[in-house]
Amino acid sequence: MFRKLVPLCGLIALVIQLAGCGLPAAPPPLPGPQQPLIVGLPADPVFHQVAAPSEGMEGFSRDLTALFARQLNAEVRYITAPDYPALLALVREGKVHFAAGVPAFLGDPQLRYSQPLRTAWQLIVGHGGALRLDDPARLAGREIAVMPGAPQIEAIRRLSIDPAPVIREFRGGDELELLATVARRRHDLAATDELHFAIAANLDPELDIALELPELTAYVWAFHIDNESLREPAVNFIEEASRAGTLRLLDDRYFGHIHRLDTRDIEEFLDKVRARLPHFREHFQEAQEITGIDWRLLAALAYQESQWDPLATSPTGVRGMMMLTEETADRMKVANRLDARESILAGAKYLLLLMDSLPEETGQPDRLWFALAAYNLGMGHLNGARRFAPGLKRDPNLWVDMKQVLPLMARPEYYSRLKSGRARGGEAVILVENVRNYFDILTRLEPVWTPPSLGKRAAGSRSSTRRG
Repeated sequence: MFRKLVPLCGLIALVIQLAGCGLPAAPPPLPGPQQPLIVGLPADPVFHQVAAPSEGMEGFSRDLTALFARQLNAEVRYITAPDYPALLALVREGKVHFAAGVPAFLGDPQLRYSQPLRTAWQLIVGHGGALRLDDPARLAGREIAVMPGAPQIEAIRRLSIDPAPVIREFRGGDELELLATVARRRHDLAATDELHFAIAANLDPELDIALELPELTAYVWAFHIDNESLREPAVNFIEEASRAGTLRLLDDRYFGHIHRLDTRDIEEFLDKVRARLPHFREHFQEAQEITGIDWRLLAALAYQESQWDPLATSPTGVRGMMMLTEETADRMKVANRLDARESILAGAKYLLLLMDSLPEETGQPDRLWFALAAYNLGMGHLNGARRFAPGLKRDPNLWVDMKQVLPLMARPEYYSRLKSGRARGGEAVILVENVRNYFDILTRLEPVWTPPSLGKRAAGSRSSTRRG
């Protein structure tokens, strides 16, 4: 009956369509001045959009692909997919030039990959109160939640456990949300990697490693097999980025601090986010309106300094929410260091002053991190350490290098040559890394805040555009 109703041309078209379902499509035209670089990204908050763009951070994958687009003299456009299968389908269908920040899935004849950008061990994660699995055989018959198409699926299968673990794909969000379901005991076990686990554990300290799988995940750029003309320059770009230290810089920028806090630190911080932060949120937001510094960063600094205690006092005489010295308080015209609002506004203005004191060649986010270090040890000591950096083959404008130099300021062969004398540079590094951690956590817990004045200006601009 079907063959009588379908015209021959329609039948041929149907056969071609069905046969072509698995055929690779041509990739987009090569990027350049008239053609944007189209990059596919997973909906993964670990590799992109992990911090406020206002601080000069948009994520490991976004930063690196933007640099590649600049080399190609092209604009960059991103398409986000909900999971790895959907993302790689965009590559196969020719809808993106390549996918960034994906695990290398070997054996797919339609894809070719770059060299690894970073690697991470694969893990089985459970709730901290659960029994640790010291033998893969103890996964027998256990249910394990995974992201759709996750590389851990094949890694678990290759363990050849009998009876095999039951794999349940999680489609309710991203990988951090998957791990949150384990922390809340909605799933007993989940498969992930050490990078996602480290960031998730900063949000849910109840998480613990149940089992380390004997395989690494390599994160790569994935290309259409017919797109070798773009894959080759991408491989060369990544090789040069590795030689020049760009990969090291980006890795430290986004992941270099994530192991700094222990479980007790995180639990205490999260408790105070609920109990104390609401009392001072408006003051931090007012400080953002005045200085332009993200209120969550200012809150992170205040927590590191005083744990949001407006009456805090140290043995050395620094006091208040932002732990201002008497000299700094006088400089910032503070009448009462123990007044929470006064302290927060003064601390924010002082941090901005320190940022403005740095040379123009120090870009964001390093400028912010240098200012945080100077907030702790003083600009004189920071500048002294920066002067030592070139002789130690370190860049004085990059935090990834200066975090290695600052601890040397406690050694006599270095501080004896400084007018400012000895400095506890190691403590400044710890402060910066802790603040970065607290800031990361707050950016995932607390929404971006737009000052009312900016909101009104933006609304007015849109109204003017509509009227025009």
